[in-house]
Order: sequence, then structure tokens, then C-alpha cells
Amino acid sequence: MDRQQWDEWYSGTEFEWLMRPNQFVAAQLAGLPPGRALDLAAGGGRNSVWLAEQGWSVTAVDFSRAGLEKGRKLSAARGVAARQVDWVVADLSEYEPARASFDLVLIAYLQVDAALRDRVLAGAAAALVPGGTLLVVGHDLANLTEGVGGPQSPEVLYTPEAITAGLPELRILRAERARRTVERDGGQATAIDTLVRAERPAG
Repeated sequence: MDRQQWDEWYSGTEFEWLMRPNQFVAAQLAGLPPGRALDLAAGGGRNSVWLAEQGWSVTAVDFSRAGLEKGRKLSAARGVAARQVDWVVADLSEYEPARASFDLVLIAYLQVDAALRDRVLAGAAAALVPGGTLLVVGHDLANLTEGVGGPQSPEVLYTPEAITAGLPELRILRAERARRTVERDGGQATAIDTLVRAERPAG
């Protein structure tokens, strides 16, 4: 979807799940000592706000003003100090994060073609300080045939192999397909995501 479509989506129905962090984000990052975090494709800000609640100083980047406005409202409702999250409206096709500036970079459900995704991954890796963590979560290609929901275009779907190939400078700690339970039509169903956790070597 383009910027206008995302703005319309975020301006629409209040989705209760937008209030909670992604389950893989919470599970993977809960134990990290807080520092500076960059949330690329922050969307409605649920992960950014959660990180701020854990003590992180967060830069949240997305091209949807409506999505980030939702994040601001969620942040205020949760009592997160305004200075803890910097909400940045920017298109990731143009945005370049500062190099060696972040202890954590998060990319969750960025839905773009492979060429732009690889550019974003390269920028994310370069933005990490030595010892910094990168977490990437996205709809997996296998979700088309084995899961439910998510984009139906293979061009924007992930595989662990494709993500790790885009991170040659980092140490891969985890690269797998992960199953996520979702509510669908009054019952529960399974979605399949790619999950990759990596770090920049300390020396």
C-alpha cells in the first residue's frame, strides 16, 4: 500500500492489537539493557511505545502521519514522557539513519520490494553501535500457503535466508520461521513470520 492508503488504514477502525507490542518483539528484546533504539516502519507506534516503557530512548520512523499520530496518542495514554520517543515522518526509500548511533534497530513488518528492503537492512546494520542488536520480523513467504492473513504479494514477503543474506556485516544469532497465533473469524489461526536477530560484532 502507498502512503495515502496507510494513512486511511490507520485513521480507520481502532484495532485493539495496535495497543500491544508484537509478541516476538517483546520476547526477544525484553532482557536487553535500554539505550538508543531506532524503530523503522514504526506504523502505529505500538513497539516504539513498549520500548520506551522499558527505558529506551526511541526514534520512530514511518511515512504515515496517521500511524505516528496513533503512536503519539498511545504514548500519552501510557504515560510515556514525550522526550522518550521522537516521531519522525519519513519515507524509508529516502531516510538514512545516522551511522553507529543506535544500540537497537527494529524492523517489524516492513512491506516493500526486495531491493528497497535490502537498502533498509544495510542502513539498519550501519546504524548499529558495536555490540548493537538488530531485530527483523516480517510476514514469511510460507504464510501464503501455510498461514493466514498478511500481504498476498510474494514480492514483499520474507524468508530467513533473504534477510540474513542482506546482513553480511552482522553476526546472526537467530534466523527462523516463527508461528504466531491470530484471531480470525471468531477463532484462532496461525500466521508464519520470518524472525532474524543479529548483532554488530563488538570488535
